[in-house]
Amino acid sequence: MKINEQYQDLMLFANATQTLLKREGDCLEEDVAVLNEHVMDVYLNDRLTLKIVCVPQHLAELVLGRLLSENIIQSAADVESIYICEYGKRAKVYLKKNAESSDMPFVETTPTCCTGNRILNDYFIDHTEPTPLSPVVWKREWIFDLADRFASDTPLHAETRATHSCFLSRNGQVLFTCEDIGRHNALDKAIGYALRHDIPLGECILYSSGRIPTDMAMKAIRAGIPVLASKAAPTLQAISLAEEYGLTLICCARRDSMRQYTGNGPSA
Repeated sequence: MKINEQYQDLMLFANATQTLLKREGDCLEEDVAVLNEHVMDVYLNDRLTLKIVCVPQHLAELVLGRLLSENIIQSAADVESIYICEYGKRAKVYLKKNAESSDMPFVETTPTCCTGNRILNDYFIDHTEPTPLSPVVWKREWIFDLADRFASDTPLHAETRATHSCFLSRNGQVLFTCEDIGRHNALDKAIGYALRHDIPLGECILYSSGRIPTDMAMKAIRAGIPVLASKAAPTLQAISLAEEYGLTLICCARRDSMRQYTGNGPSA
């Protein structure tokens, strides 16, 4: 897989003037950092397939992770090349699967991330069922360490208070930390990082800052990640999905406690 990223140092945030209105009647004008919404069109074999609203960093990882978590690819080996233009506005991905049908159905899907992300066609999606996950050994101190790292904050969130974050870890070591406007994007960036660096996803843990509905749980399942932890809560349907596919789901994971909903228990 060849990756050609032409962009560098794209704007992540800018200052804006706000007026702070206090309950007792005081008003204070100040400059604050405001997150930049970046839109990227993703072409698969020259067909516009995805529109992603994101923070413009780790864009190749975001594309790779989205392709895997949406069941468009099964591994990094399915990708011949990724090119991202100098403005980060256009990503061109060439897959090894044939994409020369003239009869392409059109769908427009909006996930629960609520940032305007769209799947514009389902031509490349593999509709086969995900494979059940194999349990792995995990330790509660690994999850608490991730919660500690989350509590210490991440750079963009500290500046803007407007991002979600995701941590990728393996055997108790944090391998990658990323941020984005939406929790789905952050999760996909972590998955994409593992793909790009040949890290076995079946041995990894993901820790997310956001709630876990079914689409977030399914991203982890499709990627083959056995343990998904989050600072926030799951939905009933996400718990059911995790149970069905063998995903160890740990939510409300804070510095002093966590709630395990499915999967094998921690190692002593």
